[in-house]
Amino acid sequence: MSLKSDYHIKPIDNKIAQAVAVKHHYLHRKAPCSKAFGLFADGQLKGVVMYGTPSSAPLRKGVAGVEYASEVAELTRLWVADDVPKNGESFLIGGTVKMAGKLIVVSYADTSQNHIGTVYQAANWLYTGLSAKRTNWTIDGVSLHCQTIADKYTAKEIRAKYGEAFTLQPRPRKHRYIWINGTKKQKKEVARALRYQVMPYPKRGAL
Repeated sequence: MSLKSDYHIKPIDNKIAQAVAVKHHYLHRKAPCSKAFGLFADGQLKGVVMYGTPSSAPLRKGVAGVEYASEVAELTRLWVADDVPKNGESFLIGGTVKMAGKLIVVSYADTSQNHIGTVYQAANWLYTGLSAKRTNWTIDGVSLHCQTIADKYTAKEIRAKYGEAFTLQPRPRKHRYIWINGTKKQKKEVARALRYQVMPYPKRGAL
């Protein structure tokens, strides 16, 4: 089967996308989702991509400043079935990123999964280096994004409550990719406002 002739992309319900992502994506958990699209062949759902507003305010402001903070979306989940032809993920991204609803779309490739962002490279995204070194707060072996609980408690308060069940673990760094939507003029303006340096694509094994 050919991607161009036998597969098509269309919007899907966010709940359906979340269910597919929880079942098939390696993280097996929900993610922010404002818009979702499916990859179909013979009426069967063969892939899902989700775009949502990043939960982290510093991330939204950090990409291109406060001026563009409200124009930042994140590609939060991507899954394509194993029987989809080669380049299926890039095909799905390329066919939907312009419909993400924002001028700027950011996505990450997880180094802990040995990902370098090959699908983003194939789709000509901008590479802007690795995410900052951060720490995960873990309670009873369950990793929590520190932003999730830092708004309510300090590390000292959590340690007092959970004792040895609370630990701090280095968070795996991620390769950061950026896509810019809009008119030619808008793209130039956003590119000038980017706060990250555009760098050559990483190769396998790069950290």
